[in-house]
Amino acid sequence: MTANILKDKLAEGEFFAVPGVHDMIAAVMAERAGFDVVYGSGYWTTASGYGLPDVGIVSYTQMLDRMATIKRTISSALIADADTGFGGLLNVHHTVKGYEQAGIAAIQIEDQEFPKKCGHTPGKRVVATEEMVDKIRVAAEAREEMLIIARTDAYQTYGLDETMRRLEAYDKAGADILFPEAVTTEEEMRRVCEAFGKPVMVNIANGGVTPPYPADVLAELGFAFAIYPALTSLVSARAMELALNQLRDHGIGEPTEPGLFDFKEFCSLIGFEEVWAFDKKWAR
Repeated sequence: MTANILKDKLAEGEFFAVPGVHDMIAAVMAERAGFDVVYGSGYWTTASGYGLPDVGIVSYTQMLDRMATIKRTISSALIADADTGFGGLLNVHHTVKGYEQAGIAAIQIEDQEFPKKCGHTPGKRVVATEEMVDKIRVAAEAREEMLIIARTDAYQTYGLDETMRRLEAYDKAGADILFPEAVTTEEEMRRVCEAFGKPVMVNIANGGVTPPYPADVLAELGFAFAIYPALTSLVSARAMELALNQLRDHGIGEPTEPGLFDFKEFCSLIGFEEVWAFDKKWAR
């Protein structure tokens, strides 16, 4: 089970980076680059799959389908965003069961009010600590091997002390990994990491409020790993913009900037060799 890949990496105690994958092409490329753990972001899978903002519009069924499709594409462990659990306690139970059946290694649940918002945008509101604690307890009881990530969005509204208080409660409720969203200073990050005996993760979202500290700094602060949810999406968008501008302005369909991935190699990555082998075997 791919949950073991993530568990083994956490047990090793070495900091690792987890790229975001917004679609199946990004997932294949991340695996090709050697990443054995990737992250399915609610923001970017929603934008890529449905052309919508990350404000709680996409349903559990839609998100599960997107995450399950990514997981079928790769053998890497997939950490999957599950927003607020898509409702009350029964919804959380159902969400955990569905994500685990899809092969997800770790499910991320946050303590925002519904409809939730992207963690690096304004206007977030959080539920009572006790409500989130119940969700974590339900999630921990419902899962078999999958890890539970408890994220708090309390920092921007209530500050670090409330963030710490909530993380302590979520830790005791059974969360396997703690996620303080949008913390902004090294001093505060170190304080969070030193306070708990469980892995703490950090979100390095390009353009977000958390400074993009390099991996060696994050490791020294005590984080177990960092997710980079926006990286593949924003790089892809920029590359498409450059190529399309060249096509529009100069009629160039073979751009030198940013250049093209080799088509034959991509056919191989996406599985055409198996199709060709099948056709050859059964050809009349």
